[in-house]
Amino acid sequence: MPTTAQGHGSAAPPPWPAPPGPPPGPPPPFDPELADALEAAGELLRSPLTPDLIPVLRELTAAMPAPSDEDLRCGGAFDVTERLVPGPTGAPEVSLLICRPAGVTTALPAVYHMHGGGMITGGNRMGVLRLLDWARELQFVVVSVAYRLAPECPFPAPVEDCYAGLVWAAGHAAELGVAPDRIVVAGHSAGGGLAAALALMARDRGGPRLAGQLLMSPMLDDRNDTVSSWQLAGIGGWDRSANETAWAALLGDVRGGPEVSPYAAPARAADLSGLPPAFIDAGSAETFRDEDVTYASRIWQAGGIAELHVWPGGCHGFEMMAREAAISRAATAAQRNWLRRLLAG
Repeated sequence: MPTTAQGHGSAAPPPWPAPPGPPPGPPPPFDPELADALEAAGELLRSPLTPDLIPVLRELTAAMPAPSDEDLRCGGAFDVTERLVPGPTGAPEVSLLICRPAGVTTALPAVYHMHGGGMITGGNRMGVLRLLDWARELQFVVVSVAYRLAPECPFPAPVEDCYAGLVWAAGHAAELGVAPDRIVVAGHSAGGGLAAALALMARDRGGPRLAGQLLMSPMLDDRNDTVSSWQLAGIGGWDRSANETAWAALLGDVRGGPEVSPYAAPARAADLSGLPPAFIDAGSAETFRDEDVTYASRIWQAGGIAELHVWPGGCHGFEMMAREAAISRAATAAQRNWLRRLLAG
């Protein structure tokens, strides 16, 4: 049974020196069920993700059908609307997909969702069905934002779009049937990084007072220099070269340098105090492992609240890649249970 699988970007040379100290050891082995899933998807994961292949990645993403409004209604469980709301000053309007439990007249919590895709691909219907599984049980509104993508729209366009949508949703909470003090920002991968950035922006700008931040395998650090980024180079589906391509699309030549904003790469924030409670997870066999563990540790060091899970043998996106694997079920349950406890408080 295979224990590794070739990943995006393996042919590209590393842009920065290896971390100081002894060379990293071999990568942790993948969970056996995930190794099988990676092997089955291997042909899709073996091509290096270089900048010229971003259009190809978008074509592959677009070929996976997004859920229709009927899918999102889940047999009448949700009312579904899509609204254009004001974007950042001088920028286009932002589209918000709003899914609200049908027939409920009281104000509900809301999960404000940012999709993944490295900030270079994806749309606001990506990942929403998974949230609706939880929303049906926990009774919350899902608001999913469509943000502009890099490289055509580099930083700060994606995060400012997300923040504009958040400010609008919080300001129109009564209209949406949302309790304005019970909004959680959430996302996976790039979406998790955007959610972390929104928590920083809301704190610094005196914006909406957030109830929590659900950061699932978040993409937090443009420096791409952790031990895990080197251990997992060339394997697992999103390696350091894919990461470099995405961060370069977002930040251009400043990526990895001293001038990067924490609203682009939240790991750059000097101060992590005063943030809402966080859930952070990652796989032990993924590029983002060490930056995510460090982020949780720094929240604790600043006196904040964070729940951290590192899933043994987990690759990036494993809970979507192999939904029925035991590790995927455990990760999904932990995410949902954290949200249940937070919203019940």
